[in-house]
Amino acid sequence: MEVLNPITSRAISGKQLFPYKYSICTLVTNPDEYQEMLQSFVNAGFNTSFCEFLHIDNSQNNAYEAFSGLNKFLQEAQGKYIILCHQDILLNYDNLEVLEQRIAEIEAKDPKWAIIGNAGAVGIKNKVYRITEGDGVFRKCGHPPAKVVSVDENFILVKKEANLALSGDLSGFHLYGTDLCIIASILGYNAYVVNFHLLHKSKGNADKSFFTIKENLIKKYSKAFEARFIETTMTKFFFSSSPALNKLMNTGFMMFWIRQYFKFKFRKDLKRKIQ
Repeated sequence: MEVLNPITSRAISGKQLFPYKYSICTLVTNPDEYQEMLQSFVNAGFNTSFCEFLHIDNSQNNAYEAFSGLNKFLQEAQGKYIILCHQDILLNYDNLEVLEQRIAEIEAKDPKWAIIGNAGAVGIKNKVYRITEGDGVFRKCGHPPAKVVSVDENFILVKKEANLALSGDLSGFHLYGTDLCIIASILGYNAYVVNFHLLHKSKGNADKSFFTIKENLIKKYSKAFEARFIETTMTKFFFSSSPALNKLMNTGFMMFWIRQYFKFKFRKDLKRKIQ
């Protein structure tokens, strides 16, 4: 057998390198307001020596809605940390030094974190935030840092190495922070709200599209988390949100009768197709 020249490949190391420390990503509908936001970041200590500023221009039309647009950012950003933020925020209070302190606190507390926000919810009637809104009033609730199930979209920091993405079957401009937190949880990561105080000029707008997206998100995850049987080339099993039901359905006795049922159903369906 002829000996060929060895084919080279690139070895992957355990340590991931990033060209930038921060990628600041924004959907832009108002270029002047966006420039004001950018200047506030620079004034707060973010500069192009270790930051990249990315935007999608929606000023003429919606080139991208939030789910698809932010997925582009998450794919293309080269920073160790990706900041997804609204164009109408200003870093008028806390700065880069404070943010890095907050990141370090969460990293020490929970290395499996993937998302940090400045507002969100731990659960029902349990919100947590530190923020000043457009009326100039500082608002606070809860006790950050806190592990949360959702974050507000005005400011979201994502750990790049967590490889997060938003749902490909949802669209619009609301609840993408919640979707990202759910996906992070599925992948084994956690989300936190920290005390990072900034100015957000608006209070949000729960318009008709908000409730449409909410309904679509509920439908999506109701389907995604439904109880089901799984068969692979090596095994078969059942899973649901009930530990007791999982234990019962995965016993040898139950699996025997389940196999008989699907065997009968397959033959019946095949016979119907032939006829």
